[in-house]
Parts: sequence; structure tokens; C-alpha cells
Amino acid sequence: MNRHSFITSESVTEGHPDKICDRISDEILDEFLRKDPNARVACEVTASKGLIHVMGEISSSCYVDIEKVVRKAIVDLGYNDSRCGFDGNSCGIILSINEQSKDISMGVNADSLVDIGAGDQGIMFGFACNETENLMPLPIFLAHRLSKMLAYVRKSGILSYLLPDGKTQVAVEYEGDKPIRIDSVVVSAQHSSDVSREKIKSDIREYVINYVLDDLMDKDTKIFINPTGRFTIGGPSADCGLTGRKILVDLYGGSARVGGGALSGKDGTKVDRSGNYMARYIAKNIVSSGLSSKCEVQLAYVIGKNEPVSLKVETFGTSKMSDAQIEDIVKKHFDLRPGAIIGRFNLNSPIFAPLSSYGQVGRDDLDVEWEKTFLKEKLYGN
Repeated sequence: MNRHSFITSESVTEGHPDKICDRISDEILDEFLRKDPNARVACEVTASKGLIHVMGEISSSCYVDIEKVVRKAIVDLGYNDSRCGFDGNSCGIILSINEQSKDISMGVNADSLVDIGAGDQGIMFGFACNETENLMPLPIFLAHRLSKMLAYVRKSGILSYLLPDGKTQVAVEYEGDKPIRIDSVVVSAQHSSDVSREKIKSDIREYVINYVLDDLMDKDTKIFINPTGRFTIGGPSADCGLTGRKILVDLYGGSARVGGGALSGKDGTKVDRSGNYMARYIAKNIVSSGLSSKCEVQLAYVIGKNEPVSLKVETFGTSKMSDAQIEDIVKKHFDLRPGAIIGRFNLNSPIFAPLSSYGQVGRDDLDVEWEKTFLKEKLYGN
């Protein structure tokens, strides 16, 4: 008899304090890459009541008005008047930017893109499984769909009283490795003070939860909407934000392991970003090719070196081949050097701001190269 277990994942809207910081970091990165594709950017942001602090190391041949980028990003997220508790037009901004350390740059830079070294040491994980069409785990897939719908009904005016901050959470019950039902759903949505709790609960249930999950819930599914009863104070006025604090939200929601480094605000030489994309690319191609129904890939790099020091594939007993055999296939078909990853995934282009919310991986709504598949055709010729 298969064991029953539960996996829970959360997502947050782009107006969550941590996601504000991720968005600002990636907007700054994009603006530098727009003017200088070879810019080296490691930009982090903190947000608190009335204040944004941008810090990090940036080396580039161009000038970017960082304060202008910051204010536009905040306003675009919906924080454009005091009603939201934060206003990008008037908040304070502190800039603490230095150039990239010469000790790092001498190990990263090279005459040829494919010869550049990794911008740091670290481990990265990629994951894929056949629970959803985009080969993401079902809990994080559903949590992201709820968050995106929460943002949509706010921005489209369907629920005009909603404000930018919001969170979702979905618990899925599994029988063995198979998801069988949704056990609980949580939606917390920031709102204006002039709307009743009953209306919020009714509207969120109708326009968000039922719209996204109607066919997947049963009579025993537990639903929590604004569990404290009130959520009028949100964004940086309610909680400090920090770039990279939502790595589980960015990746696999707890269904798989993640490395220790943030993705947002980093150019492609930083393997925390490019290595995570490549690990996902490998895992997704392994599952989509039929080599396994579940796959986790681990990569590890050393600063200044352009080949990973380790590669590990785990298929959790779902493949007829050994994991070592699949590792040999990976080594044959995937170029794991940071420069090759940058070239393959167009990471010198300004593509990152849309990735700062709702997942850096599993994005079937965006045309990103690391979500594409090719290995099945290579292996089987069809």
C-alpha cells in the first residue's frame, strides 16, 4: 500500500516586499545589459518603510540612472500612492555600488565567451517531473497560478480594491509519488480598508480560487482567505524586503533541493543564475525525452574555472537506465561551461525582469531557452 504524504508550496505576488527587491535588482541588471551586454552585475536590494537601499558590485562601460530605474520599477508594481503604504515617486533611495572585485574579474574574464570562468563557487539544482505539462511539481505550479490570478484581478480592475501585496499556498496530498488531491489552499491579499471581510472572501473564492482550482478541489479541501481577517498594511510598510529571500518560490517550492545562492540581480557569469537554468534545462530534457519521469540534477562550480567540478543526476528509481548512464548522456549533449550557457540561453540580453516573480523556472508563459526541449529528438530521431 502506497504511503500518503503532503507537499506544500507557496508563491507571492510581485508586490510582496521580497519580490519588489528581486524586481528592482533585475530591472537594474536589464538596463545595464541593454546598453552593455558584457556588464558584470551583482546587485542586491533591501526595502523598508519609505526606503530602498541598492547595493552591490557593477562593472560596465555605460552609465545607468539607477535611481530612475528603481522608481519606475516600484511604480510599475503598483506602489504609486500612499494608499498602498509605499510610493515609488517619493520614497528614499540609497545607492551603495562598487566595481566588481579585480580578484574576481581576473578569473571570470577571457578573450572568448566560452572560455570565461565561473563568477563564484556554488552548487545548483535542477528538477523536473511529469506532474504538470511544463514538468514542474504540482504544488508550486498551482501556487504560482493563484498568485498570477490574484495580480490579474487587481490590475485588470475586476477586484479594484486589492493592493499589490499578496501570498498564496497550496498543499497537495500524494499517494506514493502521485498527486491525488488538494488538501488546503491559502490566499492572502492586501486590500483597501473600505471593503468588508465577507466581500473579500467571496470575491477571492469566486475570481481566484475557483477559477484556478475548481476541478482539483474536493469537499474536504480546506480554504483560508486572509486568515487574520485583515490585510490593509502591506509591502515594505509591513515587512522588510530583501533580494533572493524567496529562492524556494523562484525554483521548486520545496519539492526539490535548491542551492544557496539568489538568482535575481546577477548576470550570467554568476552560476547561481546560469547554473540553475542549465540544471533545470537538463532535468526537463531528461524527463521530456522519456528517460525518467522524475529527475534532479546537481551541478557544482569553482570560481574562475569554466568546467563544473561535479555533475550528479538522480532519477529516484523512475528510469530503466542507471543514473550514471544518464550522466554520460548529459556530458555528451550539454555544454556546461558558463560562457556556453550564457550563449545558449541569451543571458547577455535584458530578459530578466519578467522572471523576478512567479518562478525563474517552469515559465511556459515566457519564451526562455532553458524551458525548451531537444534531447528526445537527439536520442530517438523523432
